[in-house]
Amino acid sequence: MIDQRPLLRVALPVPMFQLFDYQLPDGVTQLPAVGCRVRVPFGRQELIGIVVGQGDLSEIEPHKLRAALEILDQQAAIDPDLLALLAWSAQYYHYPIGEVLLLALPTLLRQGRPLDILNHHWRVADPLPVANFKTGSSQKLAFDILNLHDQRGAAESILQLMGVQRSQLKQLEKRGLAVEFMRPYQADPHPVQLAELPLTPNPEQALAISQVHQLLGQYHGVLLEGLTGSGKTEVYLQAMQPVLEAGQQVLVLVPEIGLTPQTIGRFQARFAAHVVMLHSGMTDVQRLNAWQMAQNGAAHIVIGTRSAIFTPLPKLGLIVVDEEHDLSYKQQDSFRYHARDLALRRGQLQQCPVILGTATPSLESLHLAQQSKLIHLRLTERAGTAVLAKMQLIDLRGQYRENGLSKPLLHAIRARLDAQDQVLIFLNRRGYAPVLLCDACGWQADCPRCDAHLTLHQTPRTHLHCHHCGYHSQLPPLCPACKSPNLLPIGTGTARLEETLRTHFADTPILRVDRDTTQRVGSWQAIYERANTEGAAILLGTQMLAKGHHFPHVTLVAILEADAGFLSSDFRAPERTAQIIMQVAGRAGRGHKRGQVLIQTWQPDNPLLQTLIQHGYDQFADTTLQERQLAQLPPYRYAALIRAESRDRALTQQFLTEALQLLQGNDPAKNLEIWGPIPAPMERKAGIFRGHGLILCSQRKQLHHLLAHWWPQVWQMPERRQVRVSLDIDPQELS
Repeated sequence: MIDQRPLLRVALPVPMFQLFDYQLPDGVTQLPAVGCRVRVPFGRQELIGIVVGQGDLSEIEPHKLRAALEILDQQAAIDPDLLALLAWSAQYYHYPIGEVLLLALPTLLRQGRPLDILNHHWRVADPLPVANFKTGSSQKLAFDILNLHDQRGAAESILQLMGVQRSQLKQLEKRGLAVEFMRPYQADPHPVQLAELPLTPNPEQALAISQVHQLLGQYHGVLLEGLTGSGKTEVYLQAMQPVLEAGQQVLVLVPEIGLTPQTIGRFQARFAAHVVMLHSGMTDVQRLNAWQMAQNGAAHIVIGTRSAIFTPLPKLGLIVVDEEHDLSYKQQDSFRYHARDLALRRGQLQQCPVILGTATPSLESLHLAQQSKLIHLRLTERAGTAVLAKMQLIDLRGQYRENGLSKPLLHAIRARLDAQDQVLIFLNRRGYAPVLLCDACGWQADCPRCDAHLTLHQTPRTHLHCHHCGYHSQLPPLCPACKSPNLLPIGTGTARLEETLRTHFADTPILRVDRDTTQRVGSWQAIYERANTEGAAILLGTQMLAKGHHFPHVTLVAILEADAGFLSSDFRAPERTAQIIMQVAGRAGRGHKRGQVLIQTWQPDNPLLQTLIQHGYDQFADTTLQERQLAQLPPYRYAALIRAESRDRALTQQFLTEALQLLQGNDPAKNLEIWGPIPAPMERKAGIFRGHGLILCSQRKQLHHLLAHWWPQVWQMPERRQVRVSLDIDPQELS
């Protein structure tokens, strides 16, 4: 007799472009809602998947159909609006839908933890039996923590934050020492109110705020271009006020974890609202708590990095993407989505406006504005009395430099410090020295696994470190090639520059901000608090210093190396370089004193650099867009990048050649232009040989139609088992 139980169509986190059919679990008659999690058998393992549909017929023979093991949710873990966004994302980025859906869930939910963990509470049993524990046992520790709470108990999520595991609680329950119970969630019935009065906007801010208010309740993309210090955050705050007062939610995306505490402080000071953060620096329990607060409507404002775009928000009324140009919004491995682009798509699906804020718009956003697909609003004046900093070049030709510092720059730093101002020095290279060289034979310390030099570090101990694959080695006492003891550090990193600055400005606090100095919890916050205190100081760091920070006492910004990005083989590099120059320059003169920006360069006559310095970012962007149009590069054509890597250089190139030939065979109209295959700029990384091919097409729809047929074919190529391959839609880096 054929089993006629309804079928579940399940998306599983496996690298396959298909859904899987399962019968209902034995004894279950009620179909789970679309978006619920289920535990299913898959081969010899058990996986957690998402129900995306239901049906009665399957292509699988009835006797081969397997039953799901367990339905984990009573209500959908992924609501219909979010499910629509994720399904669209999987299709657009040509990535397996099961992996996309599960990546959107917090880790604990991917592991099968209860969806309503916020409602799960525990208390000590009453009456309490005699409790005997082994000294120092984990159960005793769990019991002692639980016993700190009265009979009202504690949420399981809170107990987890205190180090108590669910398995320990279940053991206590078996011994009659603990009781689990459910406490239903109750939303705060009070509307969001102002905690402080808004600032008085200037005319440009007032116009931008008014325009956004007129768009509420419908989808429109807004490009808010404002000079650094022009008050974009105040526009965000006043734009979201009526949204929050109407009981809706706001999603705010920021590019870096370091910006979330600063941003959340501004929003909590303005609104008496529940503000939560979502970023990779949180524990699994913290992340799940924030996710569920957003899902059940308790969180009014969600602030997060790129993955927060997948946060469930049933009452979403506004999305803000701050620093929309930032490369951090593009996921660079596995599921290679762009959070800015998905924010626009989500606004369209949930009918709410999306604000893209920046001082240096991406060329893609400017192009959309030129096509009237984005409303372009401008803030051309700095807020308050702050005046835009003056930018000047220092010609390094013929100049003596001491570890990257020219004499004119040293004099300028001294003058600012004597006036009790602060100085920001930007060098996008951490470590002590980028190269270790033997002055006898020319040997260089290279990474044995990458086509890269090892960087010399002196903290926490002197060692050589590859910033690309993580390889470490001790500093050799002699040259491995000629046994000479004369090994010299060549070039300057932030650590070496800090050492040099201390010899010149011994009595001045020097605050170094890079990945090496901000790993400890609270370290970045301590640096930020000191930078916001009056008195002479030097801020020295990498790109971490450039993104959205407000340093009111910085009056001089120095950029030590401005040339490399303008000479790169990546066509996007000049745009990135101009953006970082303008972003770093924007840290100067944000208080009551006018700022100055000094840029050291070996090529002061570079036309792109001159355009940027003399005429500003808008003119630079217009010029660069014209060049892109002539060359028919994005955004004037649509791009996809196929990457392949293996332990064999020839195999990588052969695979790419055959894959791209297969694509050309699928393009009868010959509308594609294919560059490559070629080795990646760093061909060998971590012992793996990498190559890529760039695919260009003038029609987005046609490109995706061809890719949808070709990409599954690539996955079926026999050589793919030996080659790791990925497809990057709208690639932001050709690396």
